[in-house]
Amino acid sequence: MTGRTSMMRGLWMGGCLAALLVGCAAPTKSTATPAFDAVALVQTIRAAGAATSTELDVQPLRDPQVEDLRQQAAQLEARRMYRGAADLLDRAMALNPEDPALLQDRAELAMLLHDAAQAEQLARQAIALGSTTGPLCRRHWETVLQSALLRANDRVIRRGEGEAQATARVGEAAAEVRNARTQRDACTVAAPNRY
Repeated sequence: MTGRTSMMRGLWMGGCLAALLVGCAAPTKSTATPAFDAVALVQTIRAAGAATSTELDVQPLRDPQVEDLRQQAAQLEARRMYRGAADLLDRAMALNPEDPALLQDRAELAMLLHDAAQAEQLARQAIALGSTTGPLCRRHWETVLQSALLRANDRVIRRGEGEAQATARVGEAAAEVRNARTQRDACTVAAPNRY
């Protein structure tokens, strides 16, 4: 073996050892986004809002300027440009901050941006302003349900949190899941009979 080959092998082995030691280092606090499939969650939320021909579904009149921003946001979302789509919906919300459908669209984009807490907050805001029946109502409550499910499945004990506190936190989220499911199901109301 030549001196150069021996030196290269030594450097390579030293690099491998360094990589191995780095892998054994204590984990640092991660700032990564939560591990959940946001696209699948939004598909679930939207599926919950699928209208049937036998239910009551009232559609409000829409502001043309807001509707244009919503359509542009939908185009960006289709291209997975979620931040740009959210920015467009934020502009639309500045024009019409009390539109439950707009708030719901923005909640779903928050979920796509891995911000389940904001998604739930926007959905709850939409619930306070919106209808208590129909497909949009189901989407609001499904958003709350999915956010609560994420919290209920988060069994990691936080720094400064005892096991009992973590158990209580998970139990509270599970109760919210049950409540959201009940509320979502109550949104379906049969259309009135026509004579």
